[in-house]
This record gives sequence, structure tokens and C-alpha cells, in this order.
Amino acid sequence: AKKKKKKSLSLGEIRSRLWESQMTYFCASFKVLQDELNRKILDSLLDFTRKCSSARQHSDWASQMRANEIPTAALVLGVNVPDHDITFQSLSELLHQSVTPHVASVEAKECGALKHLMKRVLERLMDTVVDDDEEETEHTSTQLHKRVNCSLSALCDWYITKTKKGFKANSSGLLEQQPPVVIIFKDLEAFNPRVLQDFILICSRYIERLPLMFIFGIATSPSTIQRMLPHSVSSLLCIELFQSLSCTQHLATVIDQLILTPQFPFKLNAKVMQVLLSIFLYHDFSVRNFIKGLQLALLEHFHSQPLSVLCCKKKEAVLNVMQLSHRDLERIRQLPSFKRYVEKQESQEQVNLMTDDCHLKETCRKMIKGLHKYHKNYYPILKCLHTLTSALPRYPLGKQIRELHLTCLEKNVWENEDYQSAMKLLKMLAKDELIALLQRCGEILKPVKSKKMKSTAFHIPIILCDFLSFVLFLTAVVSEMAPSVEDSITSPIKNLQKKTDLFQLQKTLLEMNETRRSKKLSPFEILRNEALEFIDSLVKSHLSPPESQTLHEVCYYSSSATVRRHLNATPRTSIQAALSSPYYYLQNENLKTEDGTVSNAAPDICIAYKLHLECGRLINLYDWLEAYATVVSAADGNDPDSDGYGKVDEVKHARFIRSVSELEFLGFIKSTKQKTDHVARLTWGGC
Repeated sequence: AKKKKKKSLSLGEIRSRLWESQMTYFCASFKVLQDELNRKILDSLLDFTRKCSSARQHSDWASQMRANEIPTAALVLGVNVPDHDITFQSLSELLHQSVTPHVASVEAKECGALKHLMKRVLERLMDTVVDDDEEETEHTSTQLHKRVNCSLSALCDWYITKTKKGFKANSSGLLEQQPPVVIIFKDLEAFNPRVLQDFILICSRYIERLPLMFIFGIATSPSTIQRMLPHSVSSLLCIELFQSLSCTQHLATVIDQLILTPQFPFKLNAKVMQVLLSIFLYHDFSVRNFIKGLQLALLEHFHSQPLSVLCCKKKEAVLNVMQLSHRDLERIRQLPSFKRYVEKQESQEQVNLMTDDCHLKETCRKMIKGLHKYHKNYYPILKCLHTLTSALPRYPLGKQIRELHLTCLEKNVWENEDYQSAMKLLKMLAKDELIALLQRCGEILKPVKSKKMKSTAFHIPIILCDFLSFVLFLTAVVSEMAPSVEDSITSPIKNLQKKTDLFQLQKTLLEMNETRRSKKLSPFEILRNEALEFIDSLVKSHLSPPESQTLHEVCYYSSSATVRRHLNATPRTSIQAALSSPYYYLQNENLKTEDGTVSNAAPDICIAYKLHLECGRLINLYDWLEAYATVVSAADGNDPDSDGYGKVDEVKHARFIRSVSELEFLGFIKSTKQKTDHVARLTWGGC
């Protein structure tokens, strides 16, 4: 029997698989990185819970005094509230695995009253139904058997039963005999202070029978506890403070390890990156939402760009080039970067590129390899430049690497005035500072598997050897050297750091430039200039913007408007668009109109909304009803000359009242005390 040939995948299927694999890789990498970033704070919390649980077993007087208080961990997570769920989920899982099976997490929105808080805690700890006197629902006999009273005494009885069973099954240690009961308050600021106070007071009466432990999730400041709880209540808690990594540091790590790396083929251009950073900095500080924006851009890129089949690892991309159809090759010929490349070629080469598909495929293979080589060299040099410039005062190219990356994406960074200022400041560094920075650059470049980067990493140690040789020579003869020579190798930047006035800084720089011109360079200054010229040559060779690379469109997503529209939503604009142009959402041909008018067949709320736009600040409800009835009569196909045309009947009246109620609910109108038969209009201007 003949072997069946494997069915080759279409380019559409390849795109779909590439998107799925890259999304999976990115999500898995982000989860691993998230766990690493949270590991320190979570390990500290686990140690705290173990320590407090074991302290209950001690019989000394100090431990007994603290045992009368409820151990409480105040976990300050920052204002990036959407990211808190991931942290609490990881914390709950770790507590279950290594400390205690008795963990309950509660949120303020489900605990408006004390009985609701008590009920949620008991249900999640005991995994059963808790009685609520106000709820009159029918239950089966099995459910009735499982129901318990909503009180901590019931929880105590349940805990004693559980621990006795656990002790009989496994008596390996004291911690397993009496595991703590951990209650996590995810959003402390949102809780009703009175509810929280009463709950703590009740729990304090059972602390001898029940090893309770609290974890407070705080978004703002630890002083929130003092603000919400009076001293009589807070004195019942033994509070220890835990501070998580700030959201800006978290984002910087994510960008550095997940985005600024050649391992992830998909890239963002400067505008899209700026949109995501703006939403992060000016809206929610949420790293999780930043990642969602990146995932959205990834999905949009693979959906809207047919050539995204080349957005993958080098070997796979080179193979996919050979599968491109004539239509795909025509798309390549229309790319702006490819057109610029063709214009620079000789006339015969231009003809071959525009007419010969085989020749174009071979050229595209070389271009794809060049694009991957560009990314492999770009990121190490970017990190080297950031290492050097972030050590300077006032951070001329930005404190965070994302700021430098945005500058490099937009234009040639070496043409930037801030870059030139940074290079001048680097020429004022002392030998120790410069040697330390160059050593860090060498460590960044050493792991890179690129021929150019290997030669660069080899060149930096040579520079360092020259510096160290000079330092040893200087140390041997320093006692015989004149003070003027000693001064020539000291760092002028130390004096600059003391002066915070910008005018004084500029004045000092100008004076130093004039002095340097008239003065002969010392051996150290010659070495320093050679090292910085070498760094400058690396920047000019490898940090050109991605738009300068041919076929960069296959990897870089550039539709910032799409990302902004999806992530930075404007509900009022969407609602007004739906009410003014229902065809846009319903796609019903009967609703299609021109000049911004609304069809008679439109939904009732659209007709009422359009009529209310023609009114002033106060709207007469009766006039509005009559106008509505006239439009609806035309939609029903009634004869305009008939007696009943435009008259209000019960059905039209009911439909109108419902439409007005919906507009009031959406915030377009409100009732007014000025005139009882009028409503006030609240919105002005269109979409």
C-alpha cells in the first residue's frame, strides 16, 4: 500500500496556528514571570502564616499574650486593582498546598452587611449551605441536612471535627494538627468600616478556640487600617506589613523580558506602544490590562495582515516564503518598505523584483533573515545604551528602558539632542564609574549568539584591559605626579551632581568644553573617548528605527487607532452612534438612511432619541408623544389622510413611556421640578 502524503496546510491555517502558538507562548511566559515577581512577597506571607500558627503552640507568656490577638498581614499591592486577582489566586493556591486547607477569600461587593460577610466566610470554609433567615427558598431533604447556622460557634464545631479527623489520619506535626483558618479581604478600602469592625470583634471572642488569621489586601496606604478601625478594634489585631513590587517596576520587568527580546517575533511600532503605555500610566496602572492590549494587537495583526504568515521564527519564516502565492507576492510589492528598497536598486533588478516571482521569493528570504538579524542585534545594544545613560544625572534618555525604546522606534536616536547631551556627560565620567558600566555592557553582550555581537563582546574586554593597565600605571607613579594631572582624571560629574540648577549645569558644561579644547588630552581621556566612540558606532550600526528595515510590516503592528478604540472605550459615543444610526449595529437594510436621518422602521428608542435632539433644554412630554405617534404611524403604513393617523392609542403610549424610561436610564434626560409635564435634557452635541 502506498504511504499517504501529509496534507499541506494552507497559508490561512498556518497563520491561525502561528497566532495560537505565539499567544500560548506569550501567556505562559507572562505567567512564569508573574510567579517569579510575586515569589518574594508570597514566600514572606507563607512564612508569616507558619510562624503565627506555630506560635500558638508555645506556652511562654509572650506567645500567650500575642495569641489573644488575631495575626493580620497587611498586604499593600498598589492601585493597580485589576492585577490583584492574580496575586490573591496564587496566594490561595500556595496556602492550600503548604500551610492550611482552610482559606476563604471575600470581596466588599458581596459583603454589604455583617450577615452576608459571615455567610460568605462560612460557606467558603465549610463548603456547605449556610442558613439565612430572610431567604425563603425550598430545599431538598439532603440540602437541609447539610445546612448550618450562620455563626462562628458552628465554624468552631466544624473545625474541631475536622482537626480530630486530620489528627487521626496524620499526626506528623503540630502544624498539621491545628492548621490556621485564613480569611483574605481582597479589597479592604471598599468594605463597610462598621461591618469590618463588628466582624473583627466577633472573631476576637473565638480566637482561643479557632486559630484565625486575616490578610488585608490594601490598594492605597497602610494608614487605611487606622482610618477604618478605631483603636479598640485595631488593638485586637497583630499586624505585620508586606509591600509588593510597584506596578511600574512590574511593567518594566515585563517589557524588558517579554517584549524587548528577539524570542517573541511579534512587535509593536512606536504609536501602538505609546497608546498602551498611556492607558497604563493615565488610567489603571494595570500590567494585566497592558498584556491584554498586547494580546489584542497580536490578534488584530494576524487577522488583518495576510503577510503575518512570515511573523515567526527565522527557519519557519524562510520556509513560509516559498509557499507564498502570486497574490501574496503582489502584497509584498505594495509594501512601503519594499517600494523604498526597489527604488534604490538598478533598473534591471527593479524589473526582476516587480515581475519575477521566483526572484522575489529569494530576495524575501534574504530580507527575512536580515530582519531577524536586526532584532538579534538591536535589543542587546539598546540595553547597553540604557545601562550607560541611566547612570547619568537627570536621565537624558529616560530612566526606564521603555522610554529609550520609544525614542529608537520613532527616529535615529543618535540625531536626538538628548543623546548628544548624554554622550557629553559620559565623557565626564571617572575611570571607576566608566569601567563598571563597560563591564555591565560586556555582561549583556556576552550571551548573545550573533557574530557581530561576539566581536563586540570581544572588543569591550580589550578596552577594559587598556583602562586597567592605565590605572595600574597611574597607581605606581601617583606619588610623583603633579596635582594638575591628578585633577585631570577626576570626575567633573561629581560636581555636576551637587548642582540641581539647570542654568548652572549648562554653564558648567560650556566651561568644561572650552577648557577641553585648549587643553591637551590626558592618556585616560584618550582611552575614554575611544571607548565612547566605539559605543557610538554600535548605536549607529544597530539602533536604526524598524521602519528602515525592509518587510518590517510583517512583524510590526501599527494600527494604534484600533487598539485605542478597543481598550480606551467611550460608552457615550457608542450609545449615541447606536441610537443615531441603528443600521451600524443591526445591519438591517430597512434601517439604512442617508444624511443622518432615522428610518421610521427604527426601534422606538431610536425614534424618541432623534426627536429629543430637536428640542431645547426642557422637553414637553405631550408634544414629544405626539411627534412620536406621528412617526410611528408612518412606519405602520397608515394613510396620512385617515382620521386615526398620528393619534395616540394605548399601545403607542406604552411604547413611548418605555422609550422615555430607557433614555432616562441611559442618562439623556431627567425629570425636573420646574414643570411637572416636562423633562430636562442632559446631553448636547452629537458623536
